[in-house]
Amino acid sequence: MGSESHQLHIFFFPFMAPGHMIPMIDMAKMFAMRGCKSTLIATPHDEPTFLRSIAKTKDSGFDINVVTVTLPLKDVGLPEDCGSLSKITTMEMRMTFIRAVMMLDRQIELLIEKLAPDCLISDIFLPWTTETAAKFGIPRLVFHGTSAFSMAGTECVRLYQPHKKVSCDSEPFIIPNFPGEITLCRMQMQDFVNEENELTKFVNVMKDSEKTCFGVVMNSFYELEPAYADHYRTFLGIRSWFVGPLSLCNKETEDKAHRGNEASIVQHKCLKWLDSNMTNFNAAQLHEIAVGLEASGQQFIWVVKKDPNAEEGKEEWLPDGYESRIRNKGLIIRGWAPQALILDHEATGGFVTHCGWNSILEAVAAGVPMVTWPVAAEQFYNEKLVTQVLKIGVDIGVKQGVIPFGDSVKSERVEEAVKRVLVGEEAEEIRRRAKALAEMARGAVEEGGSSWSDLGALIQELKSHRLAHTKKI
Repeated sequence: MGSESHQLHIFFFPFMAPGHMIPMIDMAKMFAMRGCKSTLIATPHDEPTFLRSIAKTKDSGFDINVVTVTLPLKDVGLPEDCGSLSKITTMEMRMTFIRAVMMLDRQIELLIEKLAPDCLISDIFLPWTTETAAKFGIPRLVFHGTSAFSMAGTECVRLYQPHKKVSCDSEPFIIPNFPGEITLCRMQMQDFVNEENELTKFVNVMKDSEKTCFGVVMNSFYELEPAYADHYRTFLGIRSWFVGPLSLCNKETEDKAHRGNEASIVQHKCLKWLDSNMTNFNAAQLHEIAVGLEASGQQFIWVVKKDPNAEEGKEEWLPDGYESRIRNKGLIIRGWAPQALILDHEATGGFVTHCGWNSILEAVAAGVPMVTWPVAAEQFYNEKLVTQVLKIGVDIGVKQGVIPFGDSVKSERVEEAVKRVLVGEEAEEIRRRAKALAEMARGAVEEGGSSWSDLGALIQELKSHRLAHTKKI
């Protein structure tokens, strides 16, 4: 009885990138709130962010902690300040960074020996942790920071290779054995899919580790994508639990403000305004966005990456006199913004997003319509889900993935898309659907909801696994 009743202890090991760490921290909080002991694994570079993010949960009496591992950056030839993927600038550096992460295996083993967790939940980018967990007889669960739609879609493309049966990069193809007759073209796919390289091999390793692990935890909820959740579970045969939206574990304003890095603007100033976006666009593209936003006549918040070499208000992309002209219409934030907080504000009517899954799910949870502007990775899949399946957004018209700056978009298209999502009958319909999905999202994580139930079922299954393993010993 002791093994069955004692507290379940789970390790959470995210990949070292903001888009991977933030939902994993939220997941650790959610498990802790359901009675588990949660231990997050961070690097010294990210530890302050982790501690700040969990402080309120810990102070409320829940069992959640952070332990650290040190990346051997010097050993792989990376600068000491490259402690996070956000500091990496080239594909070559990315693969080198992944090699450094793989060298953490011994440190993780020592932590497991010392703290004896019952389960390891780790990022899809850490495939070697399946073998590490197996050494200690504990299950490894994969965390996917994206939708079932994109996971099932990319797997169907990988299995059936429809992109090799078209005559050119722009010719559309239907994803085979996939619900909804969804079309893509080669220009919208990752380079490693179109042409085999080092990353292709790594993705194959990730897929293999997924097949041999205990199962997959998804930051999504069943009602959002039922056909694709079923497809992922049944047609592709992946054991999975849908426990999102994870961001909804942050119920207070303070919790939402403390997710991720320190905000570059005080909360109350943010909440007076409207629309937000963040991606590595070049100066010419930023100029087009500025012109398009002003021409739309709509109120907006615009989040841009801070340029350390430019004086604020005098960046080369900023039209002359721009900030004085838009003073009563718009607000520019240079740096990190409390996105979930902005999206939750009642004045927010639309959101321009690069279609990263965290951003989409935060917008869904807040009931905010989207303008989709995918750049790379699985973002074109996510765009299809938002615009064609859920119909809670409009696309800005991007035709191809271009790393790192995205496909070029003229100011007229920015203006048109912003107006489409905010003004008129189409906008009203989109808003109505978005609000209905937000209600479903909140219901999913409440007691008795689909995600609440899936999380409870997973916790129970892990307890049963621990009991069975204890009996064998």
